[in-house]
Amino acid sequence: MDERIKKQLDFSLEIDKEKNILRQTHITDYRRSENDAEHAWHMALMAYLFKEYSNTPIDIAKVMIMCLIHDVVEIDAGDTYAYDAAGLSTQKEREDAAKERIFSLLPDDQKEEMINLFDEFEEYKTPESKFAHAMDNFQPLILNDSNGGKDWIEHNVSSKQVYGRQIKTKLGSEKIYQVIDEILQKNIEKGSIKRDI
Repeated sequence: MDERIKKQLDFSLEIDKEKNILRQTHITDYRRSENDAEHAWHMALMAYLFKEYSNTPIDIAKVMIMCLIHDVVEIDAGDTYAYDAAGLSTQKEREDAAKERIFSLLPDDQKEEMINLFDEFEEYKTPESKFAHAMDNFQPLILNDSNGGKDWIEHNVSSKQVYGRQIKTKLGSEKIYQVIDEILQKNIEKGSIKRDI
């Protein structure tokens, strides 16, 4: 077999492991946790659906690829819950090591392309990365809202924590942030999110 296609096949099988990485977020009926692959697929499709709400023109194909690869590193690094301070303190180190190992399975040109896209997403500077991050914030939020806020309740999440995470959504989409604010206010009012005094 040609060496290039063998490397691409090896990578394709490796990323299947993303289906085994469970997130704190549950699916809409709260029957089970969502996995990383489902999260990535869902936010990539949402990015396409909501692209008209980007603050600035974007390359939607680039955004969708960022969405699809942004959590591949969690195959090695594991999922870090958005409100886990201890986990967040070591996240970059764990994910950098995973990024190097996993993307090194690819041919060199594709490794470089994927690492560049991953790093662009993480650096949060381009219109594409800002919009991809907006989807990364929006997707679990709509799932949490759909199941009555059970994930927020389970983790005793406060309004300060949620708004602290969601404020950057504005950088990618003011319109999506307005929708998020409505959803958060509704969940604060009903007690799913703890109100900060």
